[in-house]
Amino acid sequence: MHRTASNRRHAEPDVNRFANVTLESLANEIYSLCKDQHGCRYLQKKLEERNPTYLTMIFTETYPHVVELMIDPFGNYLCQKLLEHATDDQRTILVETAAPQLVKIALNQHGTRALQKMIEYVSTPEQIRLIVNALKTNVVELIQDLNGNHVIQKCLNRLSTDDAQFIFDAVSENCVAVGTHRHGCCVLQRCIDHASDAQKQQLVNEITTHAFTLVQDPFGNYVTQYVLDLCDAKYSDPLIRRFSGNVCTLSMQKFSSNVIEKCIRIAEPGTRKILIDELLSSVFLEKLLRDSFANYVIQTALDYADTQTRQVLVDVIRPILPSIRNTPYGRRIQSKIIGPPVVAPATTAAAAAAAPAGTSPTSNGNGAQFQPYPRGNGNSNAGGHNILVRRMQGLDIQDGGVAVHAVNGTSNSAYAAPAGGQHSQQNSVHQTQPQGQAGQHNQRQQQTHHQQGHPQYFSHPFVHQPVRNAFANGDFSGYNYM
Repeated sequence: MHRTASNRRHAEPDVNRFANVTLESLANEIYSLCKDQHGCRYLQKKLEERNPTYLTMIFTETYPHVVELMIDPFGNYLCQKLLEHATDDQRTILVETAAPQLVKIALNQHGTRALQKMIEYVSTPEQIRLIVNALKTNVVELIQDLNGNHVIQKCLNRLSTDDAQFIFDAVSENCVAVGTHRHGCCVLQRCIDHASDAQKQQLVNEITTHAFTLVQDPFGNYVTQYVLDLCDAKYSDPLIRRFSGNVCTLSMQKFSSNVIEKCIRIAEPGTRKILIDELLSSVFLEKLLRDSFANYVIQTALDYADTQTRQVLVDVIRPILPSIRNTPYGRRIQSKIIGPPVVAPATTAAAAAAAPAGTSPTSNGNGAQFQPYPRGNGNSNAGGHNILVRRMQGLDIQDGGVAVHAVNGTSNSAYAAPAGGQHSQQNSVHQTQPQGQAGQHNQRQQQTHHQQGHPQYFSHPFVHQPVRNAFANGDFSGYNYM
């Protein structure tokens, strides 16, 4: 706090020293002011006044030093403002002066911003020609650089497709070097976005030619997926067919397996069948099913294959299923083929013997059937309490009453049935909630828990009010006991 206040006091004289200073009084000092934090701000404000005299004064003293100022921490801001307000002739002079060093400027963390501003404000064919000639021999170097790649992207955004042809040519000639680079893969995707039809075809042809290399690369695989995401069969179909003969190999690799999945999803029906048939004919199908990447390809094939091909795939997988059933991947594949296993609720002999005549262990005593071990009604609100009921130890339904073992292991009656095993009419009816009110518990009047004779269980802090209401009302439709 003290240091900050002290710094502010020291900074105030620097700020105030330009308060009542005219630009004319600073003649021959403007260049040095450009490299000073407060002096640079003062000059920018003068440019914003749009006074031609001020513009000429600042331009005259700065343009010979434009390269140095463009890479200066403070001077680059003055250059950006000057490019914005300069006339076409002044801007052309600035571009001509900086052109021999544009690559150096583009690679600099401060210069890259000033150069992007220069490209943004180019206004004549001469200025464009100067910039293109300065950059065209170093396109790949700039693309692979943290700062330089933004300059190339600015050219794609600002220049016409004809003026930016030098970028498309360089990227096409160095497709693998660019596509497998951290920054290059992003620039290549932007090239596709800004390309004309002919340029797009030029790029896609090169990507298709080198697809097998790109698809296995951590960055190159995104380039191939980007072409697939164009959703145009004239681009995607030749690319997908390029993987024919290597589908199984690519399915077992981390990056390429994602691409093979996408190929199966978006391919034309005939091309999709070629890919899946290659999986079917593999002698390593069990290895594919066990592989941490290839199993997802098999699952996608099951989802997207036509009916006949899917049945053939199921018939081939079914004999292998017992050997992989206990693996995480095997369980997923089994659920796609035969569905998840269904566990029927068990009916104990003791519960059957204790049930009165005319009722069943799942009856509430009045003939109304409980739904044993309901899975919930599909309402997310009801599902919120499932974990509470699942954590209760030893829940069983006997003679319409619910015997619950307390958390400490002792058994207490959580719901005391009236004599004869019959519930009173107030508490016995197991109501089915309307679809529109799923998960809403019965709100009818009820006795207090102490009056029902089970204060010990319901006074436990673990039991929430909706759970208490459910036991009191005999309505468990919103709870999952499994």
